[in-house]
Amino acid sequence: MWSGPRNLSTAMMYAFGNRTDFAVWDEPFYAPYLAATGLEHPMRKEILATHETDPQVVAGRCLDTIPAQKPHFYMKHMPHHMIDGFPLDWAKDCVNIHLIRHPARVIASYGAKRDEITLDDIGYVQQAALYETNGGLVIDSADIRKDPEGMLRKLCDAINLPFDPAMLAWPAGPREADGVWAAHWYNAVHKSTGFAGAEGPLPTLDAVHQHILGAALPLYEKLYARKL
Repeated sequence: MWSGPRNLSTAMMYAFGNRTDFAVWDEPFYAPYLAATGLEHPMRKEILATHETDPQVVAGRCLDTIPAQKPHFYMKHMPHHMIDGFPLDWAKDCVNIHLIRHPARVIASYGAKRDEITLDDIGYVQQAALYETNGGLVIDSADIRKDPEGMLRKLCDAINLPFDPAMLAWPAGPREADGVWAAHWYNAVHKSTGFAGAEGPLPTLDAVHQHILGAALPLYEKLYARKL
């Protein structure tokens, strides 16, 4: 599952992780991304100390034995973590799904967690490139929020996976599979027990973020035109 930040991606990981037939993995290339770029992100030291930082090792694990001998493996990936030189061949052997969200909502939500935002931080350029390279399905987070069961059934049908009602609700609180960064980013989803309802009107962005929205919106719209 490819998704930019602040895009229902953790809730989707919890939904699939609530199935008994799935193992899940939370952003395995995040630590390699931070190690390679030197970027200062919240909890950088903890992330590098806790998680594997070698992208080749991570890529190998993506196609290794599924944890706990589960039949299926849900991997939550962020496109902007896949910088030049990181292996991507493993993804060709996976079912690739692109989870998208209107960039105005992503920028507003991400800005509440970080003081400075760039277009690279929110992944639209990288996700559009990944879609062109590897293809896959596209699903919009707004559709899931409006009709969780209907959209998850549609997604499961599209990938020949039986729908499981366990995907619609989960216990509140953290998960064992959470990355160490959950302490900074996941406070809202840790309070959830299922998918929230439909969102309200699009947020009004500060002038400083309008140029990011202008660059991201055409990329989002291209993927939106291909959504389930």
